[in-house]
Amino acid sequence: MDTPRIRILLDNDTGIDDALALAYLAACDHVEIVAVTATPGNVDADQVAANNRALLALCGQPQVPVLIGARAPLQVPLTTTPETHGPQGVGYATLPDPGPAAGHGIDAVDHWIEAARANPGELTALLSAPLTNFALALRREPRLPWLLGRVVIMGGAFYHQGNTTPTAEWNTHVDPHAAAEVYAAYTAAAQAGLDVQKLPIVCSLDSTERFEMQPGLLTDLAAAAGCAEPEHVLAGDPEGTRSTASNPLVRYLSDALRFYFEFHRHYDQGYIAHVHDYFAAGIAAGTLEYRSAGATVDVETESPLLTGTTVADFRALWGKPANARVVSWNDPAAGFAELVSRLGALARRLDGAPQGEPGPGQIG
Repeated sequence: MDTPRIRILLDNDTGIDDALALAYLAACDHVEIVAVTATPGNVDADQVAANNRALLALCGQPQVPVLIGARAPLQVPLTTTPETHGPQGVGYATLPDPGPAAGHGIDAVDHWIEAARANPGELTALLSAPLTNFALALRREPRLPWLLGRVVIMGGAFYHQGNTTPTAEWNTHVDPHAAAEVYAAYTAAAQAGLDVQKLPIVCSLDSTERFEMQPGLLTDLAAAAGCAEPEHVLAGDPEGTRSTASNPLVRYLSDALRFYFEFHRHYDQGYIAHVHDYFAAGIAAGTLEYRSAGATVDVETESPLLTGTTVADFRALWGKPANARVVSWNDPAAGFAELVSRLGALARRLDGAPQGEPGPGQIG
């Protein structure tokens, strides 16, 4: 059965796992990336946009508009994370900046609103960054919950420890006021009768940290891509070792993810990488299985101790309707197999390799 065509508006803060998610979407033949908008987070908005332009060009989609909206969170100073994603946001990976993409200079928030109005019910919003741009869009167009077909958010932590503070997840912590506004807008929409299927699907750390990538996946990816030599990213390698993979997409992702493996090891999590945004992208693309539960989600913005903490009421104790569907189950093994298959095919196609032929180490 053919996968239905899906049109995605992506807002990210690229970001190593954002880059993996963007490359994956570019690898999905049934996905049209309508626009990629930059929110400051892992790096500032200009660097996010540059990363997106370069990666889209590498993935054969330089025509996709890359737009900038907000340049800072709504009320708090911007915090970036070079220790996690590197000074440019993509670890050790480097690509030349291909210059402005189509749509450069257009305000991201206005573009989102215009696209949603022109295509009511047809667009999926994938939000893998702080929710600053989406909050601004909801301020300008309160009908967005009805105009968008589906919304997927990577953010929050409920029954899982935070990855930025003991209780807060990174995206929500960077702009807690924006996240609070978004969930408040969906509470109002739910009270006004919004279809439950249009409530945001929330991929919190409870589900995304199950997507724990092992470095051997890059060996599998290189084989699927038909690389001339095996690709090995090993815990014993000197830090900063660069990939020599013959395929440019494999080389880019390997160099980015090596930095991410090293970061996780520095924080005593092992030589692994939590690829949060890829899981959210798979939900948006309709390719990964999941289960979810309705909840009323809110965000703490006042407490110095708990700022950015997300709270989910699954039992209607607050007396409010559900404003989100929080992911409660996923299948990482199937998800990683899907990732290797799609990215391997894209890498072969970009490199001009014949499709359907196994690379070194693959089973034909």
